Amino acid sequence: MWRSVAARSRAYLLTKAAHNFVASTQNPKVLPSKTLTPLSHFPTRSPLPRFFSQLSENLSYSDTAEPPPFSVAENEKDDFAPGDGVAGVSEELGSAEIGEVGEEEEAHEIDVEKLEGLLSLLSGSADGSLESSFRDLDLTLHEDFVVKVVETPVVVGGNLIRFFKWGLKEKPEFRVNRQILDGVVLAMCGEGVTKEDMYSLWDLVKRVGENKSNVLNVDILNVLMSSFTKLGEGRPALEVLSKFDGFGCVPSADSYYVAIEGLCKSGDFDCAKSVSEKMIEARSSPDAEKVGRIISWFCKAGMAKDAQLVYFLLKDEKQCRPSSSVNFLISSLSREGENVKLALDLLEEITGEARKYAIKPFSAVVQGLCRIKDVDGARKLLIQMTKEGPPPGNAVFNSVINGLSKAGDMQDAIEMLKLMEGRGLKPDVFTYTVIMSGYAKGGQMEEACIILSEAKKKHAKLTPVTYHTLISSFCKLEQFDRALELFHEMKDFGVQPTTDEYNKLIQSLCLKALDWETSEKLLEEMRNSGLYLNGITRGLIRAVKELQSEKVECEQIVA
Repeated sequence: MWRSVAARSRAYLLTKAAHNFVASTQNPKVLPSKTLTPLSHFPTRSPLPRFFSQLSENLSYSDTAEPPPFSVAENEKDDFAPGDGVAGVSEELGSAEIGEVGEEEEAHEIDVEKLEGLLSLLSGSADGSLESSFRDLDLTLHEDFVVKVVETPVVVGGNLIRFFKWGLKEKPEFRVNRQILDGVVLAMCGEGVTKEDMYSLWDLVKRVGENKSNVLNVDILNVLMSSFTKLGEGRPALEVLSKFDGFGCVPSADSYYVAIEGLCKSGDFDCAKSVSEKMIEARSSPDAEKVGRIISWFCKAGMAKDAQLVYFLLKDEKQCRPSSSVNFLISSLSREGENVKLALDLLEEITGEARKYAIKPFSAVVQGLCRIKDVDGARKLLIQMTKEGPPPGNAVFNSVINGLSKAGDMQDAIEMLKLMEGRGLKPDVFTYTVIMSGYAKGGQMEEACIILSEAKKKHAKLTPVTYHTLISSFCKLEQFDRALELFHEMKDFGVQPTTDEYNKLIQSLCLKALDWETSEKLLEEMRNSGLYLNGITRGLIRAVKELQSEKVECEQIVA
């Protein structure tokens, strides 16, 4: 009962005091205050009214000059003990609490001439005499006056910081509260702010925050970090984050995100990784879009495994995972041999409609499995794709067929070729080439020539690699007639032999068959085609020719 009466008494007295104060302070010298407009990037508090002028805007009265009288019910009066009547309560509140409010929230008249003089100094170019000019103005730095200065848009940022530092040093009545500090930060952290101004502002905020930690809050510190990040200054943003605990603040999800953004943009990925670990430990996840950006930054820096840990944070918090981020993460993990299995596990995260269009991450995992020589795993994933999606294309089939051919599993390679054709896909030249290479590697030249015949039926133009695979294999088997036959057949299928092709064939003829005559014919073909044979191979032809000549002369002498 006593608490309810005291509360109602307090409300009545505060209301009446506010009403009387507003009525008695209509002085033209007191400039109207404006509400500081915070940056929209971060959420803001709804502050309680700091002045009775603000309070009066929310009060509604009847047509009479006085607010509604305060009354106490009869049954409530009877419950008071002797000496504890309403009058006693009113007298106590009136003499103590209202007096304190008057002392703390006392409104001061603003000297317009001094304000204009100060603003003129702050809006001009800074010089060494600025502080002495402040002294000449003989300023009284009460809250109303300072708020007006902060709210003026023409003030130069560096000058404003110098003014605050001078006030804290020279004016004992100057007190920086939360409203003023918020105003300074919001006024400074706009478009066109320089690195020098930001460092000066941060020095001021640190100085104030270390003396009075309750004047800072998470939102305003996030604004500071965001400004450093926009300027490409990742380390200062990290320093702000490290001061949260000393200022009595708990970092929000946006705090971690802004710090990571700044560090990634400045290329300091080790520190960014450290901040992400703290974010994960705190279970403080930004929204899905921002997590997607962190994943992208980490993946581009070759930190796919760290990006995966950030992704798991999003998953644990049961937030929606952007499909683009999942796909990019899987593709990045697939590029690193030790992380391919992690990428394979993440494919299970792609379900439903999204799976139909996820050909890029699935293809990346298939290629990654082939790269680490887990061809059987790649083949199984390919078969699964044909049944559940996404539908594999030529690139996926070629990766598996190439892996099987290199491993010598030619039967499985031919089965993949038939499956490919059965799904309406046309094997390209690369498909036939890798199968021929697999057969040639195992010495199965007849099977390789059969595949070549199929390739010639399906494609009017082949590639030098297609023929080189068989020509080099025939040369190794010293079947030079078959090699020369294929060499001259190349032009019929739109393939012009290169210098390298001529060079390798001539070397084989000289070193293994000692056939300098055929080699000279090939050299003449090269000249007619505008190709040039290197000096070493030219010398090899001459040496073989001289050797053969000497051999013939010796045989004639002996005979």
